[in-house]
Amino acid sequence: MAKSNVRNVALEILLQIEKNQAYSNLLLNQMIKKHEVNGKDVGLLTEIVYGTLQRRDTLDFYLAPFLKKSKKLDQWVRILLRLSLYQMVYLDRVPERAIFFEAVEIAKKRGHKGTASLVNGVLRSIQREGLPSLEQIKDEVERLAIETSHPIWLVKRWIQHIGFEETRKMCEVNCTPPEQTARVNKAVITKEELIQMLKDEGIEAEKGSVSVDAIKAVRGNLAHSKAFKEGYLTIQDESSMLVARALGVEKGDQILDSCAAPGGKTTHIAELLNNTGKVFSQDLHEHKIKLINEAVNRLGLKNVETKALDSRKAREVFESQSFDKILVDAPCSGFGVIRRKPDIKYSKAASDNENLAKIQLDILTEVSSLLKKDGILVYSTCTIDYEENEGVIKTFLEQNKDFILDETIENYLPEIVKPYIKTGQLQLYPHYFGTDGFYIARLRKQV
Repeated sequence: MAKSNVRNVALEILLQIEKNQAYSNLLLNQMIKKHEVNGKDVGLLTEIVYGTLQRRDTLDFYLAPFLKKSKKLDQWVRILLRLSLYQMVYLDRVPERAIFFEAVEIAKKRGHKGTASLVNGVLRSIQREGLPSLEQIKDEVERLAIETSHPIWLVKRWIQHIGFEETRKMCEVNCTPPEQTARVNKAVITKEELIQMLKDEGIEAEKGSVSVDAIKAVRGNLAHSKAFKEGYLTIQDESSMLVARALGVEKGDQILDSCAAPGGKTTHIAELLNNTGKVFSQDLHEHKIKLINEAVNRLGLKNVETKALDSRKAREVFESQSFDKILVDAPCSGFGVIRRKPDIKYSKAASDNENLAKIQLDILTEVSSLLKKDGILVYSTCTIDYEENEGVIKTFLEQNKDFILDETIENYLPEIVKPYIKTGQLQLYPHYFGTDGFYIARLRKQV
């Protein structure tokens, strides 16, 4: 596939994300298949799409002085300029003459001679005059927001909770690509055996740095490996692997995973049960249950039962005190996974947290009566927002006096994260270990 087509596909993806709020990760995979992008070009396409998204507001700041004379730009022209400028600023290995040529060709085909002339003029002016300095932004919070391309309301909120310096570190790491990590299916293979198996396939991997269950890719794609297809591993972030561990799974446990799609934590729990007990895995939509079933079947697990169900109606299906342990990996704003889904930064509003916190509390309240006395309930999210994390747990505990935070969570999590555990709760930020941001609370139902 010609590189001009790669840039065309990148433009189409970025346009759909902006127009239709499409999810970047899903759309990218769909478009790679649809346009039959060949292997060697997938990397460039992925880099252009994610990089342009991650740096959107910074790119717009750089473009602004060069667009003053232009009338209102078509959306696709602005995106074409963004993705071209992204390559100029951030991709050293792509020659500028190639960037200009491809951008002008796309502009000619999509627009007309005048559009091509505008695109060429803007890019040549930037090449000649250089980029405007971010130092001209006097307010340090606004400068951080534009420099790292985060909405200013979000940056202000994070500063309020964790301070300017920690927010700066987190925003900077959010602009870097995530590592690919996978969970070893320890029920069937050891970490060392899997690393060797992958090596035989031409994929280089090493032990993870946070989770005892993790390996990380050094070279090659774990998701395309024979080992993945045959159920020896599951693609999962290291912080996410800590959730099932925090449950303290014991053989024979009856466990409810109440918001389970796409099935990463369900399958981890099932592996830890080692063909004993049962995981009851539910999610709201049938198509999401299909994803869970696919993962269960690929891993050859026999102790999982799935059901499409709104967790806020769980008591209509399950009897009181049915489960030894319950996981609520709640729907959330996802601000901990911005590196994987950079569009999240731009699609959320400040009011979303409040609405999500209500749903999270409703789910917790509903499923808590299904837990046996002295049972364990783990609440987790892939966000870093107080309202959805500590705030939800604080309200839940105030309303449910039979639950307490369980500080034995430390016994189930690796040494490396222990400095970040406080009163039965773990909050990881992306800049701590390069993982996703994650919150985990372990609660015990009193006898």
